[in-house]
Amino acid sequence: MAPGLGQSTPGAVDWNAPWFAGLARPPLGAGAVHEALNRAWPAQGPVRFVPQSALPPGMAYERFVFETASVPTRDNLHDFFNGLIWLRFPQAKRRLNQLQAQAIAAEGVGAVRGPLRDAVTLFDENGALLHAPDALWQALAARQWRRLFVELRPLWRAARLVPFGHALLEKLVAPRKPITAHIYRAPAAIESGADEDEWLARQLDPAHLATKPFAPLPMLGVPGWWPENENFSFYDDSLVFRSARPAQPRQQGLRNAADPA
Repeated sequence: MAPGLGQSTPGAVDWNAPWFAGLARPPLGAGAVHEALNRAWPAQGPVRFVPQSALPPGMAYERFVFETASVPTRDNLHDFFNGLIWLRFPQAKRRLNQLQAQAIAAEGVGAVRGPLRDAVTLFDENGALLHAPDALWQALAARQWRRLFVELRPLWRAARLVPFGHALLEKLVAPRKPITAHIYRAPAAIESGADEDEWLARQLDPAHLATKPFAPLPMLGVPGWWPENENFSFYDDSLVFRSARPAQPRQQGLRNAADPA
């Protein structure tokens, strides 16, 4: 059980679960979550974790993190996993925070996020990286679930799935079949965590992110991640493994750029 989480914890964290591989495991005890995260963080780390009370009333969280290099942290699982992702992907998290802060400075904090802030939040909360052969990516993009998880099952030995979103990790403490991540494609050649972090930070281009270049992936369908998917009837659930939506017909009167004038 993580420090300071008390009875709010939905269960002890099973650190042997594949989705927690590669994460730091701060010493657990009776202290506050931000203190445990700081103990696991090198002294020269790009941010420090502070109690939630350090965030001034009315100030945007993202702006505070950007200007002070301090991450307000509550004593709950959500912020605990946010801290672990900061430890695992410091450069990428700083880049996402920079994009959020710049968008807030330019547009303010409105009732509705713009396309960029919406995409950044989506990836920050629920994203994951997938290093995989082309055939798996093609099946995933087309939502060909049977092909992805059954016909191409041997190819998953050459793939690596890395959760990034802290809300995603929080949900996976109590795994459920419908849990779905927003997947961003990563090159298969990256091996080390530091290289992965550096690559991702460079990839986070605002124009590209605003297009939401993600693919949905039901996490428990990944071979080797959940015992029940060894029985292939697991993938017959049409509520979880939905087919891709058919392409919408063009509205009358609109022409494709390739159509003759």
